[in-house]
Amino acid sequence: MPRYFEKISFEQFKIDCSNDKKIYNNFSLPKRSTKNSAGYDFFSIYDFVLKPKETMKIPTGVKVNMNNDEVLMLFVRSSMGFKYNIRMCNQVGILDSDYYNNSSNEGHIWIKIQNEGDKEYIVKKGEAICQGVFTKFLTVDNEEEINNERKGGFGSTNKEE
Repeated sequence: MPRYFEKISFEQFKIDCSNDKKIYNNFSLPKRSTKNSAGYDFFSIYDFVLKPKETMKIPTGVKVNMNNDEVLMLFVRSSMGFKYNIRMCNQVGILDSDYYNNSSNEGHIWIKIQNEGDKEYIVKKGEAICQGVFTKFLTVDNEEEINNERKGGFGSTNKEE
């Protein structure tokens, strides 16, 4: 199966972000900054300011397709944590392959960050705000067959739709 990032549909973008087609058409998909980078940088689709002690849920406008034995792990960019004390609220985001094109939000990837510093953190449109790293995962050899399937988006595993 191919592995790739793509934009959510404009219909989903209007629900989650904005009905401004110009914003939708002009934001970038995640990419690696150097040939040896492990992480794919995710970019802000708009300007924002994160005040000290504030948290913010940030849409990326992006979804990801990957193999069934892979996971995309999201991390705050090193410089954000080291220089400004910015953290992801869940520390590491885990995206399973079945999150893609789910019935709730098409697999739209969001991040939630918090400012643990004492200064405002200013982000301009197009700046990298987190990084995603793909990895394969293993399962135990004696695992029973699992028949549960994802019924929706974020937080929906093993829940009825």
